[in-house]
Amino acid sequence: FKLSNGQPAKFFSSHDKSTVDLHFKWMQQYGIDGVFMQRFFGNAKNRDKESLTVIKNAFEAASKYERAVAIMYDLSGLGANGEDCSAIIEDWKYLVDELKVTNQAGKKTYLHHNGKPLVTIWGVGFPDRPYNIRNIGLEKLIDFLKNDPVYGNCTVMLGVPTAWRTLNADCVNDPYLHQLIKKCDIVLPWTVQRYTPLLHNDMDRLRDNTIDDIKWCTDNKLDYVPCISPGFSWHNLSRYEFPDDVKPVGSIPRQGGRFYWQQIATAINAGASMLYVAMFDEVNEATAIFKSSDNPPVSAVTSFINMDGKPSDHYLWLTGEAAKVLRNQKPLTLKMPERK
Repeated sequence: FKLSNGQPAKFFSSHDKSTVDLHFKWMQQYGIDGVFMQRFFGNAKNRDKESLTVIKNAFEAASKYERAVAIMYDLSGLGANGEDCSAIIEDWKYLVDELKVTNQAGKKTYLHHNGKPLVTIWGVGFPDRPYNIRNIGLEKLIDFLKNDPVYGNCTVMLGVPTAWRTLNADCVNDPYLHQLIKKCDIVLPWTVQRYTPLLHNDMDRLRDNTIDDIKWCTDNKLDYVPCISPGFSWHNLSRYEFPDDVKPVGSIPRQGGRFYWQQIATAINAGASMLYVAMFDEVNEATAIFKSSDNPPVSAVTSFINMDGKPSDHYLWLTGEAAKVLRNQKPLTLKMPERK
């Protein structure tokens, strides 16, 4: 890739320790509480050196900059060929024993919820998955994380589809999902691509869903965290993933942060007391909130989206402002805040 001035465009690697250090430094600088380290099923199963290096560096940086950090197991990659969640159980033992994730050197910053270490299991109830939630050992995994005498006593968050409560639309129509949810502690619905600024009054739909979700969770003694995202685009990725259905560029536009702040304000007004931001550094689906250039590479083959003329740190700053609202350090405004 080349920039408009002909210079080669450079990109970072999360395998590089200084990259991870800088990312956590930004979190501290902008008042972002911390991150979930996404650990895919394949990484857990194969325990590859690369992903373990990133985790080690992340926990070191989290301690250095006093940012929260937690493990999120993503079931993507789990097949239909008899595999189950036992690999995750073994991986959690390894992370606790060998990497000391819940007892890292220096400042202890592993994310706790209600006094217990928080572990997330993501990808439960999506109909496009090859696995069936009834036969991959999810109850055993949840029971292990909550009740094992050595590795348990954890709070468990479950990552589910947007329509988890009604069991339709983007969710499997299986009431067993509700049984699993009730065994956990926090519900995290995946709402990326489910709302858009291009649909009139779509924030009303987000508000109503959030209110109804929170009521269901309250009735069942569960906590609830809405998922928000600055925008979405996977045109480039879709050319390889589904060449028969290539997606448009910038399909869910950021509108300079307007869409992001609309979701923040809507979720908080609907009763949310915490927010999950998707994502810190996911570039291939254009959800990243970290620093991005308004002068992306120029290519006849690959399309890039810019920052709508906003500063590179615009979404880090907005996320920090949302965090202040959640901490009651400033009042919520419906209009996106402006920097002084």
